[in-house]
Amino acid sequence: MLSYWFYPNPGSADYLSPKVLILFSVLAVFFLASFALSHWRRKHQNSITRKLTKSWPGALRIFAIVGVVLVVCRVEDIQFFAMRILWVFWLLALTAFVLLQAWLWKKMHYTIVQRITVDDPRAKYLPGKGK
Repeated sequence: MLSYWFYPNPGSADYLSPKVLILFSVLAVFFLASFALSHWRRKHQNSITRKLTKSWPGALRIFAIVGVVLVVCRVEDIQFFAMRILWVFWLLALTAFVLLQAWLWKKMHYTIVQRITVDDPRAKYLPGKGK
């Protein structure tokens, strides 16, 4: 089982293979989405949202470029960079990044609700906390 994941030169692939084309399509979407996110981030008004989304475009570009390198290495039979385990590491890194960003979003993206205090003239006559 380990030889399946760590074999340095796993079978040949072709650029016209459906798996390769799907991977290139997903990575192209990542790359184009990075520019769309960058544009959206610049236009956004909320400073907390801009701060939290600062790393998203760059991370998407890095994941896309690393993915393209891995696909090309697999198709061109470049040993050790064509190992299947590198895709597992890539997927784990992507999952960790998404989970970390979701946790940070939940933790830090909040809005301050203005408290409305009502000055009730009857309050001075009502029983309250001891003074």
